[in-house]
Formats: sequence, structure tokens, C-alpha cells
Amino acid sequence: MQASTSLASAVDGQRFWKDLEAQAQIGALSPRGLQRLALDDQDNLARAWLIEQGDALGCSAHYDAMGNVFLRREGLDPTLAPLLIGSHLDSQPNGGAYDGTLGVVAGLAVLRTLVEQGITHARPVEVVSWTNEEGARFAPGASGSAWFTGRRDAEMILTAQDDDGLTFKAALADCLTLLEAHGAHFRTEPVMPHAFLELHIEQGPVLEEQGAPVCVVTGIQGVNWYEVEVHGQANHAGTTPEAMRCDAFMGAHAMVGALKAAVAEHDDQVRFTIGKFTVSPSSVNTIPNQARFTIDLRHPDAAVLEALDAAFQQLAQREWSGCTAQLKATSQVAPVAFDDTLVSVLDEAVQAHCPKAPRLVSGAFHDAIHLAHLCPTAMLFTPCRAGISHHPDEHIERADAEVAVRTLTHAVEQLLITRSHENDADN
Repeated sequence: MQASTSLASAVDGQRFWKDLEAQAQIGALSPRGLQRLALDDQDNLARAWLIEQGDALGCSAHYDAMGNVFLRREGLDPTLAPLLIGSHLDSQPNGGAYDGTLGVVAGLAVLRTLVEQGITHARPVEVVSWTNEEGARFAPGASGSAWFTGRRDAEMILTAQDDDGLTFKAALADCLTLLEAHGAHFRTEPVMPHAFLELHIEQGPVLEEQGAPVCVVTGIQGVNWYEVEVHGQANHAGTTPEAMRCDAFMGAHAMVGALKAAVAEHDDQVRFTIGKFTVSPSSVNTIPNQARFTIDLRHPDAAVLEALDAAFQQLAQREWSGCTAQLKATSQVAPVAFDDTLVSVLDEAVQAHCPKAPRLVSGAFHDAIHLAHLCPTAMLFTPCRAGISHHPDEHIERADAEVAVRTLTHAVEQLLITRSHENDADN
């Protein structure tokens, strides 16, 4: 790589913020917020925008069988494994403009800086937008990165359905057609990364409370997702005595209380969330015969998750208010610790821009949780106001974001310099 006094200082912060604002207009809601559900029209337009930006920089665009999009700036030796940077562009329903998007646009800013400064580097650099990280439309989430890393098979992903019964496979077909129309090239085989970096908003309050614009992330806590069905008996709401009812809602209510009690037996790092809850037949004067709900369970210790999984399975075998229950694990992702060497590189970059920054473990899952099983991986966080995310009020300060993207660029520069002359096999 050509010598550079400080590639980070060359980042065009104004253009970076302009790109972030442009992305925020794709799928924008009124009066605020964003909705780009995985593989919908707005999500696909966001990917097309990314391809157009890469084309303007002279980068080639590629996509794979799951719709993951890659912008590639070639290295002096195209046979070397690429340094991969990115995140995702899909959002939650009525979500925010920075979750995921920040990491993709930050990667684009790194590419733009390399191009504008005329920097040459031995290995290629690629920016990626992973498909369906959120899992809001097609569960479970992180489909693109899980498939890319061999953590989930294609059939499981392609057969997933949204709430309208449309399959992932059908939605993906429209996406791939659009990507091809915008000049992206199909990759028949995944390209093994040399390393993966992801910048993301913290989605928590720690950095804002400490006044730190950026920090290094050392790992991600594990995540278990479940679907629960409680089966009762529908009957007339006005004529059925309480003692003769098999009310699926009441059964679910009792079961949720027991699940919460099981969680309370462990430390306060457990995160237990019921994000969806429905009853059938959903009539005001009919006792529900079925209740369905989801569970999102998280903890940084795999042993705690295993213990709670066993407890949940046992509770599902009991009757609840005369109703039976079924519990199905839809996704189980173990905690990960990021690569020590890569964390050290990021930590050095962070200290150069924010000497008092803490180190954090991510409470939210990210695509990096899967990449960590494939190649050296690490993350950076930047604060979001009041720790709010997955909501229209999600907000980041421009000054913080610029420090974060400069920190990312600083780390990329160090990685490309220190490893450009390595004579390894790039396994």
C-alpha cells in the first residue's frame, strides 16, 4: 500500500453524511422513521442505490444466491482474500434510519477515500450489504450472512414465509432480477474473506452516558428464538362457565408467567422478550382456541442459554389453564468472542480517536455473529440517542458518526499496510 500520513483524516465527512441522508429517504415514513423490510421494493431500491454508488467509484458489483450485495475495489493481487466491511440495509417495521445502514454507508466512505486518495493495496476491499439481517419479514434473521458462512442451509431460508404467505424464494427472485438489471454480476461461489469489520449503532445507552463517540466491540451475546402455540377450545364468551373453559389466552398468560420466573432464576444479563402475540379466532365474544407468541432470549453465556432452553422445554410439556402447549426453537445462535488480533487493531484505532472509550459486548445480534465463525471478525459501535433503536426516534449525532467512520478507516489502513506484504495462503 502506498504510504499515507492519515487516511482517516482524508474521509469526506460531508459526503458520508450526505450518503447516509440519501439512504434515509429510501423507504422513509411520514413524519419520521423508515420501513425497508427484507426484499421488499424499498429494500431492493436501497441495494440498487449502493450498486450505483460503487459504479461511480469504479468498483465492480456482485451478488450471490441469497441476494447479498458486494462492492469490490480490486487489489494489486486479485487472488488474495478481500477485506470485507459492511452491515445491512433492511429495517424493522416503522424503524430507524441508522440500524445497519450506517455500517454499509461507512464501508462506502472507506472505499471512496481509498479511490479519491489514489491508494493502492495488495488485497481487494469489499463492502457488503447482507440480506435480511432484521428477520422482521422472514424469520429468523441474518439469512444472508448465515448462509454465506455455512451456518444455515438454503432450503430453510428459501421456504420461510412472511405474514402474507409469500416465500423468501419468491421475494428473492424479484430482488435478483433488479440487481442484475443494475449491472451486478452473479457469484456462483462465495468468496472467502480475509477479515470482516462491521460498524453499527450501539442500540443501548452506555456510549452516550460516557460521552464516547466510538468503541470496540469484543463479542456478541447468544440469541435463541422460539415460537409457542397454546391450544384450547373455542366457545361462547357469554355462556361458558369459567370452570369449563380451556381459554388459550389465559393458558398463554399463565405460561408466560412461568417462563419469566425461570428467567428470574439467572442473572440480570438475561434478556427475555415476547415480540409477537396473536389469538384465534380473534373475535370479541369468542373464547380463543389458540394463542401464538414468539420469544427472543439472549445471554452472553452459552451455559445459561442451555439451562433456560431446558427449562422452557419442560414448561411446554405442562398444561396451562387446561390447555396444551408446543414450543419450537426457530433459531439458536451461540455467543461469540471476536478475534483478539482484530480487536486489538480496532482498539488501537479507537484509542487514537477516543482514548477513554470503553469496550463492550453487543446485546443485539448482528451479521458479525456468523462471520466470526468464518474469518477474523470484530465490530465498532457509535452511540445512538437515549439508546433508542428499532423506532422512528432512532438518532445519531453527525459528529459521533464521523469519528466512528474515521476510526473504521484508520483500522482499515492499518490492516492493509501491515498485511499487504504477508506471504500467506489466505485460507
